[in-house]
Amino acid sequence: MNIAGSDRPETETLRIGFMPLADCAPLVMASVLGFDEKYGIKLVLERQQSWSAMRDRLTNGELDGAHALYGLLYGLQMGIGSPARDMAVLMNLNQNGQAIVLSRALAAAGVKDGAGLAALMREQPRRYTFGHTFPTGNHAMWLCYWLATAGIDPLAHTRLVTVPPGQMAANLEAGHMDGFCAGEPWSRRAVMEASGALVAPSSQVWPDHPGKALGARADFVARHPNSCRALVAALLDTARWLDTSATNREAAAEVLASPAYIHAKVDLLRACLLPRRGDFPGLRFFGEGEATFPWLSDGMWFLTQQRRWGLLRDDPDYLGVACAVNQVELYREAAALAGVDVPDRLMRSSTLMDGRVWDGSDPVRYAASFGIHQREPHVISA
Repeated sequence: MNIAGSDRPETETLRIGFMPLADCAPLVMASVLGFDEKYGIKLVLERQQSWSAMRDRLTNGELDGAHALYGLLYGLQMGIGSPARDMAVLMNLNQNGQAIVLSRALAAAGVKDGAGLAALMREQPRRYTFGHTFPTGNHAMWLCYWLATAGIDPLAHTRLVTVPPGQMAANLEAGHMDGFCAGEPWSRRAVMEASGALVAPSSQVWPDHPGKALGARADFVARHPNSCRALVAALLDTARWLDTSATNREAAAEVLASPAYIHAKVDLLRACLLPRRGDFPGLRFFGEGEATFPWLSDGMWFLTQQRRWGLLRDDPDYLGVACAVNQVELYREAAALAGVDVPDRLMRSSTLMDGRVWDGSDPVRYAASFGIHQREPHVISA
């Protein structure tokens, strides 16, 4: 594709941070297969070791964009635990692909679900410890939602700790935690190595939930709209390629196994990208464009949960914030370049594990329906 004239990328080289997780596949394969060069850009991928490091490098300008936790980007926008910074969600990179895992000891005690955990915690009271990857991020929200649905108040009844995803299985094996929520392949690794047992894929909390987002600073997007448009178009091509065949997913597993990317066994990554029937629901990268669209209601949901757990002192302008952060118009332009259909609406409706329906129509009432927790600011920093 010849990108020239007014559409020419303002910068051809884009420094993009990623975490060693299976859902970094669109970024890695865009670079490996040359989908980036098709649109006149070159991705320079930089592996990060923690979400806090990713946050810092993104906000200080060392990175142009990132494979980021959706909730992390909204937390930055709202100034939760760090100075507020205007952020942009360019697209969704995946749906599903995370899980809640409990320790071998809890599994041996017969805990198979949230109800069983709640019963055990009543019978054997102590301060149970659960890990997530970032205080405002996706894994913290799935974990808290799952615990609360079982009648466990995560703030009053447990100790929540932040652990880099690649260290989850080792900390569980060492007995430092009773469970965790993290992305693949680290939840599956804990299960395959028998250090823990799966009790809930994240899709049990919210079927086809938003996963990682392609994030950037709003000022970078404003200065480089053509580069960002090209980036989204390249990743749409890649997401479509990933969802086209099992052969493509297997090829991605081979690449991701490299020390430069995830540094994990190929068989482990194949298991993540090619799940067996009845096992973890598979990562969804494209879904005919539905999985990649930056739904306003997805962003608003994270705000409702941040409000629920006391990370936000007051109700924000939910829709206004989502309209500012999620770059829907830029996404539409990129989708036109890549030949991808775009939904004719900005909100989607989902039923979560407790039977509540979330469609973005009344976020204030939705957040209040859970009860609003209060906590001190010192507990929210990563």
